[in-house]
Amino acid sequence: MKNILMLTAFALTGLAGAQDTNTTSTNTTTTQTTQTTTTTAEQMPSPATMSAVDNFSRAQEFAVQADVAYPVPFYDRTLWKAAVDHAYYAATQEAGNRDYNAYLAQLYTKTQWWINAYNAWNRLGELNDAEKQWASLSAAKLAFLALQRGDKAAARTYVEKGMSWADSASLQALMKRL
Repeated sequence: MKNILMLTAFALTGLAGAQDTNTTSTNTTTTQTTQTTTTTAEQMPSPATMSAVDNFSRAQEFAVQADVAYPVPFYDRTLWKAAVDHAYYAATQEAGNRDYNAYLAQLYTKTQWWINAYNAWNRLGELNDAEKQWASLSAAKLAFLALQRGDKAAARTYVEKGMSWADSASLQALMKRL
């Protein structure tokens, strides 16, 4: 508790000092902050300017960081977005590279972007056992969403495709609702 009070006192002292600064000092601080931000942005190359190998490597780095930083993976989280975006560029730059495309599909599934995951798994063709589980999960999620909006035909399509990849209790329960 004493540490928190001390930190609060330091913060308040800093705020009080900031209020006493003149306009010139404030403008200088703003300019310096802007320059620092610009410099940092320049150091981070855009995925569009990187090679497929570099994008794939960055995607993996960002995914590891995101796993540590966020309790639940979603695409709208900064690190997950960066991971997916870099994986997307790698897969696009080398469309024939199965590893890049499978990794992108896995990231789509992990970040709960179900339709992109489903389509990515579908494009891959022959899947290994682990990939079939990921693909089946994306199909089950889409089937559930289709049922929620009352679209039984779409739900049936997703369930049947999901079962062709890997049968699960979720898909069985969804099939009973059709």
